[in-house]
This record gives sequence, C-alpha cells and structure tokens, in this order.
Amino acid sequence: MVLELVAGAGVLALVFAGLLTWSILRLPAGTEHMQEIARAIQQGASAYLKRQYKMVGIVAALLTIVLWFALGSMIAIGFLLGAILSALAGFVGMNVAVRSNSRTAWAARDGIGPALRTAFRGGAVTGLVVVGLGLLGVTGMFWFAGANQEAVKATIGFGFGASLISLFARVGGGIYTKAADVGADLVGKLEKGIPEDDPRNPAVIADNVGDNVGDDAGMAADLFETYAVTAIAAMLLAAMPGTYAQFGMNGIIYPLLIGAAAAIAAIVGTFVVCNATKDSIMLEMYKAVAVTAVISAIAFWFITQQFLASTKLFWAAMVGLGVTGTMMVVTDYFTSTRYKPVRSIAQASQTGPATNIIAGLAVGMRSTLWPAVIISAGILVAYSLGGLFGIAVAAMAMLSMTGIIVAVDAYGPITDNAGGIAEMANLEKKIRDVTDPLDAVGNTTKAVTKGFAIGSAALAALTLLGAYVQEVQALQPGFVLDVMNARVLAGVFLGGALAYVFASYLMQAVGRAAFEVVNEVRRQFKEIPGIMERKAKPDYARCVDIVTAAAQRELLVPGVLAVGAPLAVGFILGPYALGGLLIGVIVVSLVLAIAMTTGGAAWDNAKKYIEAGAFGGKGSDSHKAAVVGDTVGDGYKDTAGPSLNPLIKVINIIAILVAALVVKFAIIPA
Repeated sequence: MVLELVAGAGVLALVFAGLLTWSILRLPAGTEHMQEIARAIQQGASAYLKRQYKMVGIVAALLTIVLWFALGSMIAIGFLLGAILSALAGFVGMNVAVRSNSRTAWAARDGIGPALRTAFRGGAVTGLVVVGLGLLGVTGMFWFAGANQEAVKATIGFGFGASLISLFARVGGGIYTKAADVGADLVGKLEKGIPEDDPRNPAVIADNVGDNVGDDAGMAADLFETYAVTAIAAMLLAAMPGTYAQFGMNGIIYPLLIGAAAAIAAIVGTFVVCNATKDSIMLEMYKAVAVTAVISAIAFWFITQQFLASTKLFWAAMVGLGVTGTMMVVTDYFTSTRYKPVRSIAQASQTGPATNIIAGLAVGMRSTLWPAVIISAGILVAYSLGGLFGIAVAAMAMLSMTGIIVAVDAYGPITDNAGGIAEMANLEKKIRDVTDPLDAVGNTTKAVTKGFAIGSAALAALTLLGAYVQEVQALQPGFVLDVMNARVLAGVFLGGALAYVFASYLMQAVGRAAFEVVNEVRRQFKEIPGIMERKAKPDYARCVDIVTAAAQRELLVPGVLAVGAPLAVGFILGPYALGGLLIGVIVVSLVLAIAMTTGGAAWDNAKKYIEAGAFGGKGSDSHKAAVVGDTVGDGYKDTAGPSLNPLIKVINIIAILVAALVVKFAIIPA
C-alpha cells in the first residue's frame, strides 16, 4: 500500500504538469512574426535532441546487452528504464519551455505579473515531470524486482542509466549552448556592435536554442539522475544489515516517502508565484521555495514518526532542507547584481578585459568557501544524528526539493528566450522593460540552482561512496578507506586530477565549436550583402547545424573518461585505489564546479549590471571588457561546471556495479 501511495504522488505530479502545460498552450503566442521566431527555436531544439538521442540510443542499446550478460537481466532492464525516463524528462521539459517563451513575451504586454506567471509555470512543468518520473521509475523498478531487501540492488542499474543520459545531456547541451552564445557575442557585440538577440546576427537562433537544450533539457536530465540516484543510494544503505535490522522495510521505503511528500508540496509551491515588481521577482521565487520547504518539513515529521519513530532522522532531514536554503542564499550573494562580488567585477571592467577576468576568477575561487563550510557542517550534523544513513536522509531531503528548484531554474531559459523574441520581433520598448528584469533574475536563478545541483550531487555521491564501501566490506571484511594507505592516496590524487582533465576537455570543446561559429558568422556578414542594413536575412540554420554537429562530436572523450577511469583504476589498482578515486573526484569536483558555475554567473551579471547603466553602460569600454569576461564565463558556468555533477555520480555508480568484479579480478590484488 505504501508503494502505491508513492507512485500515486508521482502520477499526481505528472497530471498537474499536464494541466499546467494545457493552461500555457491556451495562452496567445503573439504576432505571426513572434510565432515564426519561436518555431525556428523549436525546430532547432528538436533537431538537436533527435540527433543526440539517436546517438545515445545506440550506446544505451549496446550497454544494455553488455550489462545483461555481465551483471544480469535486472541490472540491464533497470539501466534501460533509467536511460529512457531521464531522456523523457529532458524532452518533455524542453518542449514545453520552447512553447512558453513567445507566450511569456506576449504576456509581458500586461506587465511583470502575467509574464512571470507564464514563465514560472512553464518551468514548473519541467520540475514536476522530473520528480514524477523519478518517483515512478525508482518505485516501479523496486516493485518489479520484488520489493524486498535484495530488490534494492536491482535499482542500481536504473541509476546508471539515468546517470549516463544525464552526462550526455549536460555535456552535449552545455557545448551547444555556449558555443552558440560565445560565437554570437564575439562577432555580434564586439565586432559589429549590435545588441544581444539582434536578428541580424546569424547565430541568434542557435543561441536561443542553446538556452533550452543546456539549461532545460540538460538540467532536467541532471537533476532527474541526482534525484533517482540519491533515493537509490539511501535505499541501498537502508538495506545494509545494520540499518535493516533497526528499521526493516520501512527504512528502505522512507526515502521514497520523503520524495512523494515534497512532490505534493511543490505543486502547492507553484501557486505562490503570482505578482511582482521589478525589485521583488527573486522574492517570489524564494517564497515558492520556502512554502514548499515548510510543507515538506511538516510532512517529514509525520512520516518519520509513523514509519521510523526516530526524531533524530527527522532532524537529519531538516539538515538537508537547511543546506538547500543556505546554499541558495550564498549563491545569490555571489551572483546577484545587488551585492559586492558582481559589482566588483563590473568595477574592474573599467581598466579592460584582463582586470575583469582577474576579478571574475577571484570571485569564483572565493565563492567556494561558504558552500564547503555548509556542506561539511551538514555532513557532520547528519552523521551525528544517524550515521551514514543520516547523511543519506539529509541528501534525500535536499533532493526532495527538486520539483520546485527545477521550476526556478527552467524559468531562466524561458525568460531569456522571451527577451530574445521581443528583440527579434521588434516589439515595443515596454515589453523589453518587462522581459529584461525577468531575464536578469533568470541568470541568478540558474546560478542558484546550479549551486543546489552540485551541493546535492556531492551529498548524493558521499552516500554512494558509503554504499560502495559497504558493498566491498561484504566481500572483503576489514576493508577500510584509510588515507594513509598508499593505494587509497594514489586514487585520491587520480580522482582530483580527473575532475580537472574532464573540465579542460569541455572548455576546449566549447572553444573549438565557438571557433567554427565565429568563422561562419563572419562569413555571412561578409558574403551576404544587406544583413547589417536589414535588407537580407541571415542563414540561421547553418549556425544551428554547426553547433548541433559539434556538440555530438565532442561527447566522445568526456564519455570515455567518465566510464573508463573507474574501470581502469579498479581493475588495475584494486578496490582501495578505486575508493580513493571516488573521494578525490567528489571533493575536487565539488569545489571546482562551485568556482566555475558561480564565477561564470558573476561575470554574466557584471555585464548586465554595466548594461543597466553602471560604469558607462552599453557600448562603453567597460561593457566591451565585461563581454569578454562573460564569454570566458560562459563555458565555466554552463558547460564544464555543471557537467561535473553527473561525472561524480556516474563514477560512483560504476564503482558500485563492478565492486565484486574488482575485488575478484584486480591485477594488483588487495
């Protein structure tokens, strides 16, 4: 009966997402010119996803066969189901987002309130689809495998499938969006001096498509995977002999109940966002998150008392909610134009691009301290309350907020596109006066949710690390990850280096793809007379084709690194080195991802702060310097930084899957 309730919450989230979609599609989509632009964005986004899913589908099919023979049918079926649902979450969310953008721009005629509601509800569809499919997928796989203590292991395959799709979606979407963005900015803004989203820029449609495939489809797949993997890791720890002896089946089901309660709370939270002024848009977002958190906390109390009779584990869940809130506040401080960090980058832009980049790098590095303190405190408190299972409960409570957090994130690309459509369709200034502040807040919300994503990924990965250790201990009693063990220490260094190498490949991928876009945009300005005079139309489709092909081409090396590294270290150096690799990649990826995502967002908003009139405004030398900094930050915040999230979970999931084989067949025995 309990599993049916969890599944019911998942169905309810999907039904409400459907109702929101219906209500959005009933709204007017604007003028024929606006709809033409929106259709071009839709077609570009669909073409990208079809191409990516075709390639990923081949990889998934081959891996399903390998897993079937290597690890059994249940793992293979779970892998395939996880891959399909992760892809579906991104596909549905993105398709609603690219239909909400023109409707948001048209709603802006009536003020900030209607436009805000349209954009936020479009984003809420993505959030509710993510948690709905996540709950149904994990619960369904657990039920299919027998819904008992042993059945939990079958869900590991589901987590691997979700992780792999997430990696491809994050990496591919990140390369696409930032190659288009960088290419458009370098030629359009710096060389031609035309505004962002100007229809004369041949890369403008590719740029708008990129917002959706990166920050909507990519984020949806990323947090779907984190949500599912965290639930699975918590269930794995609950199924271990010590925890199972204390809580039994209730402990295994408890993480799913937390997710179900918060999914319903997120539905309520979507109604909170209604009206706003230019200065209170972010407050509306925080209100929605706060209402969802309060309702969830009340539900957690009753669920914990009913199923575990443990006050300590309730407080462990509260630790997770507390980490969520404080991470959002800290990220907001480092990325909002209201505070000193962003303004210091804008101020540094007065003396050129070099000082802008120095200031941006410094802000990104400094922004790592408080998140590290918050996560460390969360780990210590949660562990004191419930051991490893306490950390797992805190992580699941944090991830239970995924529905509303993804809604806040997916709002960003919708408002970004809305502003672009308003610019390209040459709508009246009062509409841009509404879409511009909505878009500025969207930059901050995207940064805030990236902070949430990497923080939750770190807690999820720690839970997976605990599951890996207990898995190896069951096969090799006395196994301990002692950092004074030379093999563990070697693994730690390899894991730390892996995070940097992985990020470097992605930054280079953005640079190579952007190079192609820059050359194409320059070619069109040179060879198609009349573009600048608005007498000729650029070839938008060519830029879309370039970044679509580049995104697929550049997926190979990062994918091989993520899958191959744990296999190579495990089978060559054994389980101790593999455990060290997990530690190193978790710690370094956490710090590096925070520095990249926060620093990149600070660069972006420093540019927007100058565009609003500070330090000379648009067209000034300060603005040109800020555009350069923003261009550097693009690959940081939307490609390399966010892609470290799925990296650490893919590596941890693979380690759990092959733990028994590593113990048995490692070249250098333990």
